[in-house]
Amino acid sequence: MSFTSSSRQLPNTDETPERETPEPGAPSPGPEQTASAPDGGQTPATEELADGATLTEPKPEPEPEPEPEPEAAVPEGGQGASSPVPEDHAEASGGAEAADEGDGDDGRQDAHPASPSDGGGTGGADVQTGAGAATDAAGGDAGSEDGGDDGSAGEAAAADGWLRRRYPVAARVLGWTVTGLAAVLVLFALLMPSRADQFHPAQFLRVPVEAVFGAALVLVLPRRPRIAVAVVAGLALGVLTVLNLLDVGFNEYLGRGFNVVLDWALFSDAQAYLQDTFGSGGALGIAVLAVVLVIAVLALITLSVVRLGNLVARNHEVATRTTLVAAIVWVTCAALGVQFTGVPIASEHVALAVQDRAHRVRDTIRDEAEFAKIAKKDTFANTPPDQLLTDLRGKDMMITFIESYGRSAIEDPVMAPGVDATLTAENKKLTGAGFAAKSGWLTSATYGGSSWLGHSTFLSGLWINNQQRYRTVTAGDHLTLPGAFKKTGAWDTVGVMPGVQKAWPEQKFYGIDKLYDSRDLGYRGPKFSWSTMPDQYALTAFERLVHGKKHDKPLMSTVILTSSHQPWAPIPKTVPQDQVGDGSVYDAIEKAGKRPGDIITSSQKSKEEYGKSIQYSVTSLIDYLVKYGNKNTVLIFLGDHQPIARVSGNHASHDVPVSIVAKDPKVLDRIADWGWTDGLQPEHGAPVWKMSAFRDRFLTAYGSTPHS
Repeated sequence: MSFTSSSRQLPNTDETPERETPEPGAPSPGPEQTASAPDGGQTPATEELADGATLTEPKPEPEPEPEPEPEAAVPEGGQGASSPVPEDHAEASGGAEAADEGDGDDGRQDAHPASPSDGGGTGGADVQTGAGAATDAAGGDAGSEDGGDDGSAGEAAAADGWLRRRYPVAARVLGWTVTGLAAVLVLFALLMPSRADQFHPAQFLRVPVEAVFGAALVLVLPRRPRIAVAVVAGLALGVLTVLNLLDVGFNEYLGRGFNVVLDWALFSDAQAYLQDTFGSGGALGIAVLAVVLVIAVLALITLSVVRLGNLVARNHEVATRTTLVAAIVWVTCAALGVQFTGVPIASEHVALAVQDRAHRVRDTIRDEAEFAKIAKKDTFANTPPDQLLTDLRGKDMMITFIESYGRSAIEDPVMAPGVDATLTAENKKLTGAGFAAKSGWLTSATYGGSSWLGHSTFLSGLWINNQQRYRTVTAGDHLTLPGAFKKTGAWDTVGVMPGVQKAWPEQKFYGIDKLYDSRDLGYRGPKFSWSTMPDQYALTAFERLVHGKKHDKPLMSTVILTSSHQPWAPIPKTVPQDQVGDGSVYDAIEKAGKRPGDIITSSQKSKEEYGKSIQYSVTSLIDYLVKYGNKNTVLIFLGDHQPIARVSGNHASHDVPVSIVAKDPKVLDRIADWGWTDGLQPEHGAPVWKMSAFRDRFLTAYGSTPHS
């Protein structure tokens, strides 16, 4: 006898006989054995007796079909069915994951239908525990908003449930660990400073008001708005973290923060520097690593914020109390000015950082318009040619920049002994050859890099401290020092710039008639990291191609020396002048020198090698002047900026030394009232001017008449 059952398998009972299953190969009963009853049941079986009579087995009374057990509630669109779980069993197994207060963010139970091997009992349902909830990626909720699952979500839920059943302790520890790491990452992003020297424990032992406000907002938002707000906040915090990392790098190398309006153009220069320093493969690897880092920061911080937001929403009561306590602590510490090792406990770092960046953007936009007006004004713009530089007529002029030659080279305890000894020795060479020098200090418009800003500031008499100002001034016709010499008609103007490796349209702005860049100097030796050639070779080529030739007019030469450019490895060595040749002699020197990787991560080694590079550059220049200079030679040489903070130190000044050297005593007499120090080494207390002030002071001292 058989009957139709529901889709749920019911337990067997003594009153319900099991239907026998015919063995394989047994004949099916014929129509004389069974017949279908009109009601869909079976007719009574008949048995034929020996005398031909038939005995009919009475039809048993049908037993009432048992009531189906109520099925566990399954969200609409869910898959499968789950067996009911008694409350005491759920509590004993850790309890179901708490739902978000009032936002419909219910925990999901794993449904497992009972199998015959369960001994006839109902299938046990796996309940998601609180610890298991912590392992959800980003604190996420299984399923969609309306409870529906897709195939991949079901597979992920099954795998997650299996992990929790098989390794409950490991799953709990993993969940706590991931949540803890998310909290640490978000706290780091909220409190991260923008300078490397500010990274100390007290900086991160503060209460960020942004976290308190964010938790309060999460507590009152429904699920969907909460997730959306968390994603937006996470992305914003990730972007701010990336900008803070750029600030750290720019402060370390350029002594200023990253300008979100102007500084994107510098990345191409940075890539070229990396390629020159580490080769194409190394530069590509660093670029790829930087991109991966940015993506990782954005993704991890966003996921962390979402995870913490869901955690707060699931633990509404505890989170509310915690948020209230944190708010009281923050307000109290802010009102009383409570500090720990000089750092305020109440932090509003993110708000202040955003405000600071907004001010920078606004100031940059305003500065562009204001500087355009300033650049049009020029004290000597309308000075007649015959009233310019009258006291230098007939002199061969050289303006020479030494890369990264800053005040730290002369005063830092690590670099100063070697550099000062070199300046003393070279000054003796000068005096022995009949030259004299006076030296002072100039405050550069740049720091650690962007040398062209220092060059343009010194030569134009305008404060060029950012890329926008540089573009503005070089696109105009403001009078430069080389341009003033050219305007007189009494000098030929030339430029020797081994660091220029491509077209240089600024040549016209500076008033340089003939430019000799790295492609024109005939060098056949190796590069020394970023520097295309040693300073000694560049000066030797200048003498061979320009200065040593006969010319009708005196020369006004602008020379930029590059051997002291970071990373200061390898450094050239001075060779006998008659062995310089085409530069091939430097092959062995370059191969024997140190590699950038040997010193770039060590501040002490970088300082030592930087000091040696300055000694080499100064020696090369003075050796050239003593050998090839004459009574009409006037040399002005200076640094373009200080070296990076890893060498010059945190919060170092922007000061650089400047010297004027000449044989004719009348040249130095003209600047006697400047208060500069005799010799190549300026005293600590010598006058300090802004670099932009030099042009007008120089023009005035040597006979130029202002006509604005």
